[in-house]
Amino acid sequence: MQNKYSIDMINHFDQIVSNPSILGGKPILKGTRISVELILDWIANGSSVAQIIEEFPHLGSEAVKQAVLYAAEATKNTSFYEIEIAA
Repeated sequence: MQNKYSIDMINHFDQIVSNPSILGGKPILKGTRISVELILDWIANGSSVAQIIEEFPHLGSEAVKQAVLYAAEATKNTSFYEIEIAA
């Protein structure tokens, strides 16, 4: 699916940062302690972008959308390997 994000933001998420001293290095929204994981939890529980911004008014819709896109990109092209656990 092509949209403006797949062209403009696929390799550039200027609202997403990671710092080992903040939330153990989890990806967060720039200038906050709000993790990409938290945004996904809110969405998974039925919240809209507007509802998230209402709860966190200092966030912009672009930052919230980038969090979702970042998570989507992070899960693409992942290889899974079946391993045998030795007893």
